[in-house]
Amino acid sequence: MDTSILARPTKQQMSWQDMEMGMFCHFGINTFCDQEWGEGTDSPSLFNPARLDAGQWVRTAKEAGFNYFILTAKHHDGFCLWPTKTTDYSVKSSPWKEGKGDVVRECADACREQGIGFGIYVSPWDRHEPCYPEQEAYDHFYAEQLTELLTGYGPLVEVWFDGAGSEGRQYDWPRIIGLVREHQPDAMIFNMGAPTIRWVGNEDGVAPYPCWNTAESARVSMFSEESLSWLPDTPRWVPAECDVPIRKERWFWHPNDEHTLHTLDELIDIYYRSVGHGCNLLLNLSPDETGLLPEADVERVLEFGREVKRRLATPLAETSGTGDFVELVLEGETEFNHAILMEDISFGERVREYVLEAWSGEKWTELVRGSAIGHKKIDHFEAVRCSRLRLRVLSREGEPRIRSMQIFNVQPHGTSS
Repeated sequence: MDTSILARPTKQQMSWQDMEMGMFCHFGINTFCDQEWGEGTDSPSLFNPARLDAGQWVRTAKEAGFNYFILTAKHHDGFCLWPTKTTDYSVKSSPWKEGKGDVVRECADACREQGIGFGIYVSPWDRHEPCYPEQEAYDHFYAEQLTELLTGYGPLVEVWFDGAGSEGRQYDWPRIIGLVREHQPDAMIFNMGAPTIRWVGNEDGVAPYPCWNTAESARVSMFSEESLSWLPDTPRWVPAECDVPIRKERWFWHPNDEHTLHTLDELIDIYYRSVGHGCNLLLNLSPDETGLLPEADVERVLEFGREVKRRLATPLAETSGTGDFVELVLEGETEFNHAILMEDISFGERVREYVLEAWSGEKWTELVRGSAIGHKKIDHFEAVRCSRLRLRVLSREGEPRIRSMQIFNVQPHGTSS
């Protein structure tokens, strides 16, 4: 096998995949209008959060175990959370801080203080801007907005281009992608133009299995089965990100809506089917009209973070290796019910099929089979007690390189591990 033809990630993609979990933050004029999609006609005078604290948002993300934070700098309504020079439809026309505030700045500063990555969502679709129907004029307008965000807020880990509302619309993607590459060469580009990461294809936060790191297309939005036409220089390695709101089907805050919060068990299932399938999880929390994350949401996401840590932060044993067989020799008989596998993806995604086997003292017994490992695969199975665990690769493209093989004995939450 000529392994030189295998797709491989850049160092920036590998760093992003190692972050594994990010917090999404939908906040804007919609927050004050009890709506998901504004039409671009809501008055900026409505935007007046009395207690806005970006530090609280980002501290919550950090404490819950998230490694990056993405803010909706501009949603489809066109209202900008920074004092852009391109339009008056922004925080500078609001009563908040007498028009002198900048939510993007406060989030960027909070992320820098907490030591986590900062990213921006900036909707291509703009329902407020009068020049939107004029393609050339709007391309220039959008490029100006993007340049402000790319140059004014320090390093970015991700630029999130949402395809909703842009079905069938053409933008000047060579120009847009060129701006990102020029000003933020280390930032991931989400799903449009020449992306370096792709949308998983749903808003449930879960990836199919297998979910390979290579792709040639992705869905444009929830509202179309249309596949995006990426630019010819899109890399072959395009890992997936799984976005989901912590309140079911609610990206922005709505009053009296706590009953829609995902349960802890639901969040853990989402984690297993996103991070556990080799993808990144982007979990959305929304500040309320005061500018704070609601207490119930904070409690739930911290509970989630603690549970992930309790289950999977400390392996009972770990090894690594190359070849078709990688064996973990334990210190005596050990009980476990989870295994985490990771490939060294700097060499590409080489494993195509594998089996995990436990040594019973007389023979190898199959525990679980799988196909993709990639960045990470979490397997769970009925508890087994043995002295050796073996990864046996059944099908591959080049010599397998296993970065890590770990085992855990996970007890139900509420019990001691």
